[in-house]
Amino acid sequence: QVQLVESGGGLVQAGGSLRLSCAASGRSLSSFTMGWFRQAPGKEREFVSGLSWGGGSAYYADSVQGRFTISRDNAKNTVDLRMNSLKPEDMAVYYCAATTRTLVGRSAYRRPDLYAYWGQGTQVTVSS
Repeated sequence: QVQLVESGGGLVQAGGSLRLSCAASGRSLSSFTMGWFRQAPGKEREFVSGLSWGGGSAYYADSVQGRFTISRDNAKNTVDLRMNSLKPEDMAVYYCAATTRTLVGRSAYRRPDLYAYWGQGTQVTVSS
């Protein structure tokens, strides 16, 4: 079992930046495939970014490519999502997810049903 807790959300103006962090307890995240998803009101949960357990492969949704960066800090047992050039359409609750599966390709990372562990979410609000 692993417990995930997100932090770093908040209110930011369009064009600004935020850094979300997903902290784990119970197990080391170094052996987990990680993902970030988001859900806006009235919309389905959507994939944002994913990172392989070794950190060698990172994937992004087209809508955030070039603006967001996912990274892993094994010493702190965290996975971060750096978000730059934020837009009002980025506003959502952001969730961290983890799985022991080895996922291959972005199409797999995009599937929330393949992740076994989820955090409670952190709100990101972007004002225009």
